[in-house]
Amino acid sequence: MPITLIIIAITCIVSFMAFKNSRLMNDLILWPPAITRQREYHRLVTYGLVHADFNHLLFNMLTLFFFGQAMEGFFTRTMGSFGFALFYIGGLVISILPTYLKNRGNPNYRSLGASGAVSAVLFAFILLAPWATINVFFALPIPAIIYAVLYTGYSIYMDRRGQGNINHSAHLWGAAYGVIFTMLVNPGVLPHFLDALMHPGMR
Repeated sequence: MPITLIIIAITCIVSFMAFKNSRLMNDLILWPPAITRQREYHRLVTYGLVHADFNHLLFNMLTLFFFGQAMEGFFTRTMGSFGFALFYIGGLVISILPTYLKNRGNPNYRSLGASGAVSAVLFAFILLAPWATINVFFALPIPAIIYAVLYTGYSIYMDRRGQGNINHSAHLWGAAYGVIFTMLVNPGVLPHFLDALMHPGMR
């Protein structure tokens, strides 16, 4: 079974369990004092297994389903059978670290959801296929590179505003991690990306 589908299955099962079990949710969610004081470092990964509600879970898992399998093939070829799993787990950790460090003394802060790692997967895909079509909300088709620019700009703007319950910082760091990690494991990706930008017909 593809690792992408295994990740989706585990995330869905744990999320649905946590919807009905507040203790499980509290044990897995990113709560900075639990890491700082109690050294529960597992939370830097397990926060990505729980979600705020069904729509939050659905959006992340659908995005992972559509783009994860393509990237799984890439990382399997470059890093071996568990390459994509390592990439995904790295996305969870790297995307949330700045948030944790910023809030490590804040007992009122909590964060959850796989959005940071999913952003890493999405932006890694965009690096490989910048002119592929992305259907925003399954209705508005736009080129992947245009989506990346709009997504990044929106996330920066919302992160600076600091309002709402969405961790835009994790989205940005996840996207950056996805791009940098992909180029590091295969340096040929960058010239491919630059060449593809010059040829909009490439998919």
